[in-house]
Amino acid sequence: MTEQGVRWTAEQVLALAPDAASRKAGGKLGTAGPWSEAGSGEGTVWGLCKGSGSRPYQTVVDLADAAGPAYRCSCPSRKFPCKHALGLLLLWAGDDGSVPASAEPPDWAEQWLAGRRKRAGSKQAREEGSSPSGSADPEAARRRAERRAERVTAGATELEQRLADLLRGGLAAAEQAGYGLWDETAARMVDAQAPGLAARVRELGAIPGSGAGWPARLLEECALLHLLDQGWLHRDRLPDALAATVRSRLGLPATAEGPPVRDRWLVLAQYDTVDPKLTTRRIWLHGAASGGTRLLLSYGAAGRAPELSLPVGLALDAELSAYPGAGQARSALGERYAAPASAAFRPPGTTTAEAAARYGEALRDDPWLESVPVTLDRVIPATDGDLWQLADADTDSALPLTRAARARPGLWRLVALSGGGPVTVFGECGHRGFTPLTAWPEGTGEAVPLC
Repeated sequence: MTEQGVRWTAEQVLALAPDAASRKAGGKLGTAGPWSEAGSGEGTVWGLCKGSGSRPYQTVVDLADAAGPAYRCSCPSRKFPCKHALGLLLLWAGDDGSVPASAEPPDWAEQWLAGRRKRAGSKQAREEGSSPSGSADPEAARRRAERRAERVTAGATELEQRLADLLRGGLAAAEQAGYGLWDETAARMVDAQAPGLAARVRELGAIPGSGAGWPARLLEECALLHLLDQGWLHRDRLPDALAATVRSRLGLPATAEGPPVRDRWLVLAQYDTVDPKLTTRRIWLHGAASGGTRLLLSYGAAGRAPELSLPVGLALDAELSAYPGAGQARSALGERYAAPASAAFRPPGTTTAEAAARYGEALRDDPWLESVPVTLDRVIPATDGDLWQLADADTDSALPLTRAARARPGLWRLVALSGGGPVTVFGECGHRGFTPLTAWPEGTGEAVPLC
């Protein structure tokens, strides 16, 4: 259950918003004006929110679910959480008496909670009663895997030929060809059932003509694509861990095979990336006892937020199992023993120089790695000409911020939090620079999401 008497911060609530528009709309509803009959108790918050119709919207949030917050609102929004759920949580987080502790939720809220408990019990019974081996035919699965491997091999071989043609004709031809060449090649990789190759090919199309030095950047990406092709075509010669990394980079399915590790996992950051077909949510966790930093991935169809949502700054008592691959941070969330609760610990920090060194070391295990998770200790956001960087407060080293980080409102939140003084910052460090995701002020301040 959620710890009684412990309320989230407004930053933790807003970090759950599926997009900027919901964050803004939810913020407007975080006052007592539109709410009535609000209450909380036993890890649940509920209330009625006045809308444009004659009947108020019934909104309830289950904070005690070990899978993370669950929401129900009678509004027609397809976003989770909707603006009403965000507003209700902001009102509750304010702790000004607008959401008093109540003995029992109203009938409409209790009916939804009872239904959730019943469905959860039925699901657990099905899982406990199912056979570990399932009904799948191992021989049929093996044949499917062989057929897919043949398609991927054909796609990788074709891509090698196309890369050779590009280099033989000169990189200048890539600028004249436009996106058509890359879109058609990416479609061929999709046909070959190698979505990882397709995604990398599409990225190549954005490089020609993208500014000074684009031929060098294009050549670098072509080299990495060639290395991935060769890794697949000669996978039988690779160590098992590196071969698993190659399969992961190609987009082939894998299962979490690592032994479950139970720990109190601090939620370091959560953010979404959106493409026309899929929303991908990345959640970074840090283990209090294990000391590891792990990544959870969850997905939602186009226009829908992924189901898994964990508030930044809280800790989850749960088991994680690692996916195969050299240097891979991704894990699967297993059994959860309690709802996310407040946490007093932080991940240990390091210097900017050590962060860059960690990324270099990680490339030995995974040459295609874009970034590594890093917590920087005692850094100060500062300008470097027209750019921004995080400078060590105690040394003369610094890390530049990525272009994406410089364009986000989170940069100004970080600058305001720092006020010219050192802060602790968690983020992703890669060849394009550092992307700050969460920050803590000096002392015992709460985590402040920056994305």
